[in-house]
Amino acid sequence: MQKKLLYLLFLYGCISYAQSCPRVSYPANGAIDVPVDATITWPKVDGIVGYLISLGTTPGGIEILNRRSAGLINSFTPPVGLPDDTEIYVTISLFLADQPLLICPGESFRTVDVTTPPACTQLADPTIGDVVSMGNITWDYAPTATGYRISIGAAAGGTDIADDVDVGNVLIYRPSPALATDTPFYVTITPYNENGSSPTCREEIFTVGTPTVSCDAFIPTFNLPDRIGICGGDLPKVISAEMAASGYRWYAIHADSSESLLSETSALTINSLGRYRLEAYNIVDQAGVPSECGNSKEFTVILSEEATLIGVEIARDPQGVRITVNAIGNGDYEYALDTENGAYQDSPVFEMVSSGEHTVYVRDKNGCGLVMRIVAQEITEKNFPKFFTPNGDGINDHWQFMPFELDGEINVQTIYIFNSYGNFIAQIDPKSKGWDGMYAGQLLPESDYWFKAISYNNREVKGHFALKR
Repeated sequence: MQKKLLYLLFLYGCISYAQSCPRVSYPANGAIDVPVDATITWPKVDGIVGYLISLGTTPGGIEILNRRSAGLINSFTPPVGLPDDTEIYVTISLFLADQPLLICPGESFRTVDVTTPPACTQLADPTIGDVVSMGNITWDYAPTATGYRISIGAAAGGTDIADDVDVGNVLIYRPSPALATDTPFYVTITPYNENGSSPTCREEIFTVGTPTVSCDAFIPTFNLPDRIGICGGDLPKVISAEMAASGYRWYAIHADSSESLLSETSALTINSLGRYRLEAYNIVDQAGVPSECGNSKEFTVILSEEATLIGVEIARDPQGVRITVNAIGNGDYEYALDTENGAYQDSPVFEMVSSGEHTVYVRDKNGCGLVMRIVAQEITEKNFPKFFTPNGDGINDHWQFMPFELDGEINVQTIYIFNSYGNFIAQIDPKSKGWDGMYAGQLLPESDYWFKAISYNNREVKGHFALKR
C-alpha cells in the first residue's frame, strides 16, 4: 500500500510538472532551417503570473536574451531577429503566485543559413511627412539584418547630422542635438549582414513640427525613486510603474548611453543592476489626431544591504543630549529612536534627547534589514569593578567605572569614594583614569571601600570594592 501511495504521489508530481512547463510549439524542438525572424510560441499556461524567456547558443544560455519578460503573452518575437545558421536554445520560466520561479527544461532549434544581404527597411517613427514632435528615430526590423547604418541631412542626400553612422543591431537612434522644428530632414537607413548591405535604399523625408496639443493635464506623474535598492539574492525582481497611463516603455541604458527596449507593460522584470529609463504616456485625441503626452524617468537599480553600525556619538548641550548614529553600507537608510516601528527620519542626528538610556534603530528603506543598539545605558553595580591593585605594576592600578559599550556614552556625572567608616576619600571624573588608592598624598591600606555614582538622570548606584596591594 505504501509503495502504491508513493507511486501515485510521484505520478501526480510528474503530471503537475508537465502541466506547468509547456513545450515550445514553434519552432519544434530539433527543427532546422528556422527563419531568423521566427516568432517563438508555446501553449498557454493557466494560473501563472507571467512568463520569462531566455535565448542562448548553449544549453541554458542567456547571451542572446536574458530572462526577458513576456508578460502573459505565450509568444515572443526577437525584436532584432536571431543569428543565422546557429543552434538556438530556448528556456521558458514561469512566475507562479507565492512560489519560486519555475525554470522549465530547455529546447533547441537551428536557424537557416542566410546567404543574401537583407532588404531595405522603412521609418516607423516618425512616419513620412510632418510630425508633432520627435525624440528618437525608429525603424522596422529588416529580416536577416545584423546591423544598420543611418545618414541624416538637412538637404536631400545630406549627411551633415549623421554620416553613415553604424548603430549596430538596434532599431532606434537619438539625434544629438535634438532636431530643429519646422525643418525638413532627409534620412537613409541601410541594413546589412555578413553577406553585404541592402541595395540602394530610398531616402525618406519628414519635418519636425511644433506641438499643437497641450499635454499639461495629461502628462503622467512618476512615483519611481531615483534609486531602487534590491536585496542580495532577490534577482530577478518585478517592479511596477504604480501610475495610470495609456502605455509604458522600459529601457535599459548601456555604458555607451545607448538604450534597448525591455518591456511595454506596466511592470518590468529586473535581472541585473544598472541604469534604466521608464517612459509613460497618455494618448490624447485632438481633432481626430491621436498624440502622445509622455514623461520620462531615469533610475538606477543598486544592490542594497543591511547597515553596519560603526558607532554612536553622544554630546551634551544646554538643550539636552545630541545623538549621532554612524552607519555604513550600500543601502538607503533611515533612523529611529527608542521605537522600532518609527517614526523614522532620514537624518542620523537626534537633537534635544533626554538623559538616560536610549535605543537607536537603523533600517534599510528597501527592506534589507534592521539593526539596533542601546546607548546611554543605565548604570548598575555591575559597571564597577570589585577590586583593584594599585601596586605600580601598570596592571589594574586604577579603579574606575566600566561602560558595557566602548563607543557608548559614559552615563555617569560623578563618583564619590568613602572608607568603611563612611568618611569621604575622593571624587573622581568617570572620564579620567580613576582612583589610584591615594589620599592626601598617602597610600591607603588594603581594605573594603564604598562608592556612590550619580548618573545624568540623577540615578544613584551604590556598592563596595576591595583595595589589594
